Amino acid sequence: MNEWTLGEVFDAVADAVPERIMTVCGDRRSTFGESAVRTRRFANFLAERGFGAQTEREGLERWECGQDRVAMLMYNDLYPDVLIGCLKARVVPVNINPRYTPQEIRSLLEYIAPRGIVYHRSFGQVVSEVVSGSAELKDSVELLVSVDDGTGISELDGAVSFDEAVAQGDPEKVIKGSPDDLMMMCTGGTTGRPKAVLWRQGDAYVSSMNGSDHESDEPIRTLTALTGQSWFAVSPLSHAAGTWTAFSGLLAGQTVVLYDDRNAFDAQRALEIVEKENVLLMTIVGDAYAGPLVDEMRKRRNNFESLIVIASGGAATNAIHRKAFLELLPNATIVEGYGSTETGGMGFGRSSRGAEVDTFAPMPGGYAVSTDRTRILEPGDDEIGWAARAGRVPLGYFRDRHATENTFPVVDGQRMAIPGDRVRIANDGSLRLLGRDSLVINTGGEKVFVEEVEEVLRAHPASSMHWWSVGPASAGDKRSSRWCMQEARSIAPQKI
Repeated sequence: MNEWTLGEVFDAVADAVPERIMTVCGDRRSTFGESAVRTRRFANFLAERGFGAQTEREGLERWECGQDRVAMLMYNDLYPDVLIGCLKARVVPVNINPRYTPQEIRSLLEYIAPRGIVYHRSFGQVVSEVVSGSAELKDSVELLVSVDDGTGISELDGAVSFDEAVAQGDPEKVIKGSPDDLMMMCTGGTTGRPKAVLWRQGDAYVSSMNGSDHESDEPIRTLTALTGQSWFAVSPLSHAAGTWTAFSGLLAGQTVVLYDDRNAFDAQRALEIVEKENVLLMTIVGDAYAGPLVDEMRKRRNNFESLIVIASGGAATNAIHRKAFLELLPNATIVEGYGSTETGGMGFGRSSRGAEVDTFAPMPGGYAVSTDRTRILEPGDDEIGWAARAGRVPLGYFRDRHATENTFPVVDGQRMAIPGDRVRIANDGSLRLLGRDSLVINTGGEKVFVEEVEEVLRAHPASSMHWWSVGPASAGDKRSSRWCMQEARSIAPQKI
């Protein structure tokens, strides 16, 4: 069986259903055929300027990257097109959280050393200040590409608009890539500065986007004949969870509706989109979205007949909200995903009315390993172990040999990812997530995971406004343990 690049998969989908709507974001509607041409032109624009693979994968260590990087400081609009265009050029697109402060953006850019930056025009001043204020970035950044976001902000000196870049690119030339070509996904920086995770495209497609290895494009064509429903990716694509879910839909031929995140999340607007676009599946990030959506559904009391799946990942969703969704949407399934930037999808819990679950069925290659990392835990084993995934996992962390060897050890000749989450394995083989080991609190001889404290807080009636109010601005980020403990003391001191 053959591995595939993401550009090859996308072009196969576009060739099969060129007239099908690929993305909807605000007023923009793009077909697969239109985006196939747009991404090819942008790829050739980059290649004609010397961007691409400078050193092939076999000559590099796991923590090294031999391809040029392009940072993406973007909202959702046109995000998939820029990302796919970079991949087609054998350039590594790198997600930059647009909610970061200028200092955080500068630090992250200096770490990844991009050769180019693509940004929505409203971020122009930040880009200018960050690049001009850093000697390292002055040396590395040679191309600025702006995406018009309707703000009317003037173009930066020396920058080129995305539309101009696309117009300059060859519409016919196809650059031959390799499944070894990389994606670089930055973590949220829960335990320090964000790290850039190096994924082979061939592995990311299978592990994180529901793809598979196949000899020809026939399985892709067969799949597109069965798809075409609307998937609503509410969360920002600048987070790995948003990218994984959106591309799982796109590369299967689904129409992906993107929330226009130039404005803060608004539950009323989101539900209007569900109705207008006849959405089948909606993906969200935990309580920051679930709480407001539940409140708005109760106000509207609409039927939402098309919506049969709500999928949540990237942050915890309280059982209260899960129950509420199932009451309001009695025929729906709530899918809660567990995974990380380092593992892709690790497991899923599927709940329906009268059959709720709070554990995760592991995906292929998903395990719990013992604390000393010497053995795989068996169902019913009482030990608190590490969540791990074997096989199609990342190569490592960019420019960090020590962290690479620690988080992605090679065991019995195969790579494993052990990113630091503690789990128990239930009698039925499902995983019960306890929390991130680096956020554990030792008190009175007991280990208390921050996530356990959060669970109490989110269930407390007085906590809702505190929790939700911080969500929309940075919903994909994990909340700090310091914030959680402060809120715990003020809201539910008797339970801490």
